[in-house]
Amino acid sequence: MRFSIIVTAIVITGASLWYFNRGSAEPVSPYRFVTLEEGDLESVVASTGALDAVTTVQVGTQVSGIIASIYVDFNDRVYEGQVIARIDTTLLWSAVRDAESNLERNQAQLRQARRELERLQPLYEQQFVTEVDYHRAQYDLDIAEAATKSAEISLDRARQNLSYATIIAPISGTVIERNVDVGQTVAASFSAPQLFLIADDLSRMEILASVDESDIGQIQERQFARFTVQAYPDELFTGVVRQVRLQSTVEENVVNYTVVVDVENPDGRLLPGMTATVDFLIESATNVLKLPNAALRFRATPQMFEALRVRRDAAGGDGPGGSASPATGNRPGNGSTWSGGGANGFGGGANNFTMIWYLDENNELMAVPAQTGITDGQMTEVSSSRLQPGLQVIAGVTQQEDEDSNNPFQRTQRRFRPGGF
Repeated sequence: MRFSIIVTAIVITGASLWYFNRGSAEPVSPYRFVTLEEGDLESVVASTGALDAVTTVQVGTQVSGIIASIYVDFNDRVYEGQVIARIDTTLLWSAVRDAESNLERNQAQLRQARRELERLQPLYEQQFVTEVDYHRAQYDLDIAEAATKSAEISLDRARQNLSYATIIAPISGTVIERNVDVGQTVAASFSAPQLFLIADDLSRMEILASVDESDIGQIQERQFARFTVQAYPDELFTGVVRQVRLQSTVEENVVNYTVVVDVENPDGRLLPGMTATVDFLIESATNVLKLPNAALRFRATPQMFEALRVRRDAAGGDGPGGSASPATGNRPGNGSTWSGGGANGFGGGANNFTMIWYLDENNELMAVPAQTGITDGQMTEVSSSRLQPGLQVIAGVTQQEDEDSNNPFQRTQRRFRPGGF
């Protein structure tokens, strides 16, 4: 019995070792791949901004007092000239009556000064009064006339202030802000307080988008833009650039410019203050080959170049993968310094060229030059007569050769031979 148990354990252990050794012996590709795709591509400048009405008017008051009545509320539709609020007029009526009494007093003084001058006129001509007394009477008349004019102006001002107690809508539109309540005291001593904010027409709105200085040169008037808002995440809205403002702002040492985008809002779903994520369309292409940018950032290893050179020599100098480098005109392995990068910040190739590395049907390394086009930040257009959609392009190396493991602090990994598995 004990012997059979030992035999069974040995068999199970052996089977387990065989299974795991078989799995680890399977070849593992040393490369990471991405797929060359075919489709449409757009180059855009991304930005964010806030929706707002094209025209808004702040309705304030020029007189101080207590809010006596309010006739409109948030979202109410108002018309030009409509009374929307009133301020208590008790003190304002007192000021009017005081100005009226002051005017009456000055008018009485004016009449007295005229009578006095009329009385002295014949006496002065007959030399019964001195010239000094006559000129003094003229002076008193002038002073009385000036005081009367001042009193008239004060009365007009008091009456005008009384009219200011009635707040009217300066334009037709929608009330989007109401900042006061009945009984609240407003003070207009230093600046006019805002009572209401009225938007002219919410069927037309605008976005004030902030664009980085590195991208502002690509934005032009009447340029197409599209945007989304969080309220409708699955819906795409469109607009047109109306203005690129010259005034800049600096936030965290980044210079930004304001771009004004006109937006149609016929159904009124877009509301003031909504945050818009805007894409300005710079360039577009349809039915083109596009490659993830990771493949354009890839840098081939010296061993990959060596494998390519060996294949070329075996093919008589013009074998597969022996294309000339667009950057230097040299062939790989003859002193050239090919890089796996290209244009748009992904490498050092000249004239927007890049090198694309892949494995052919025999699992051998290949490299072909391709010209890069527009990019959307994730995918870049590439063009070459030797490329086909669905090609698996090398975007990285998943294992390191032994030559790169001389660092004592680096873990030793399994050696591989480029092109052979």
